[in-house]
Amino acid sequence: MKRLPLLLLVITLFTASTAVQSQQKMADLIAANFQFAENQYKLLMQHVTPGKMPQRYEQANNNWVNMEIQWWCSGFYPGSLWYIYEQTGDSSIKKEAERALEVIKPNQFYTDHHDLGFMMYCSFGNAYRITGNEAYKQPILNAADALITRFRPGIPAIQSWNKSKKFNCPVIIDNMMNLELLEWAARNGGNKKGSEIARLHTETTTKNHYRPDYSSYHVIDYDTATGAVLQKRTHQGYADNSAWSRGQAWGLYGYVMMYRFTKNKAYLQQAQNIAGFILNHPRLPADKIPYWDYDAPNIPDAVRDVSAAAITASALLELGQYTKGKQKEKYLSDATTILRALDSDQYKAAPGTNGGFLLLHSTGALPFNSEIDVPLIYADYYFLEALKRYKDWYLK
Repeated sequence: MKRLPLLLLVITLFTASTAVQSQQKMADLIAANFQFAENQYKLLMQHVTPGKMPQRYEQANNNWVNMEIQWWCSGFYPGSLWYIYEQTGDSSIKKEAERALEVIKPNQFYTDHHDLGFMMYCSFGNAYRITGNEAYKQPILNAADALITRFRPGIPAIQSWNKSKKFNCPVIIDNMMNLELLEWAARNGGNKKGSEIARLHTETTTKNHYRPDYSSYHVIDYDTATGAVLQKRTHQGYADNSAWSRGQAWGLYGYVMMYRFTKNKAYLQQAQNIAGFILNHPRLPADKIPYWDYDAPNIPDAVRDVSAAAITASALLELGQYTKGKQKEKYLSDATTILRALDSDQYKAAPGTNGGFLLLHSTGALPFNSEIDVPLIYADYYFLEALKRYKDWYLK
């Protein structure tokens, strides 16, 4: 009878020891990746075109693609630099981050599309959070004002792209990400109307973007006067009714973030439902790095999208902060699986290669034969964010 308590003690000690070892492995993984990122981005810095921002690297022809600052990705390079500087303290990384901010600073007044959150909050937002420098705050508030001009009350939602031959008033699932800019600005001296707009946009997205299985359409096209849905389409996915993997990740992240600001339990439930769709999908590979579209016809030979995995990992780590018990353990476990996969040779570049980018095998817009199986700047950004979140929230 005395053996049972002793056995339980042994099991408890073994479990605790295993947990400590696991945490140490993750701590080592995170530290090594930020050091890796510091070295890689010092290489990438050498290939940034003046007045532009790096977007991808094409290994086949050894070509660094740099884009105009109005491109939706322009905030991810400085944002990544700030994450790296925060963890390593490297002064040359900080100097380059400061230079990059000056380049994209005019975007604070840009109103020609919806991606002000990506462009200005991921960049200036991180700079302000890390340094407390007040000079970085006003551009964020100005950018929120610029984004508010795209709100269409008749829908009600923020118009993503301008009217074209293909769409009247398109709203894409990606737009959930830009609501963080509005919510943060409303709480930090900016236009408080932005918070209400963010909530209205979220409600409209829940109503019209999501299917019964909690997968999302990519594009909903609206009549601005009546709010009627004109089309439910895709732009970057396989088909209108398919589940484009990065779109699912954008939605997951967006609802988790909106719950952070509002504590609206409906948003938390929506995030959990989306997470369930992603994590329980029969075509999600064991390493949790999704194919570019869950309905791609050539699975398992379809290309992966590492960017979708990195976004999902970051979102799951935050979702775990708002849940308990087995659900929390699952979100942490699946996020950890993704991070360990991204740390592997299969998805992470060898030092000094990949043009200085960190991750391999992202897919931007396959239907346009664009950015297929290449490193992309936003995959790096959300990978670094996920590493930081794991360190801050789950390492004891």
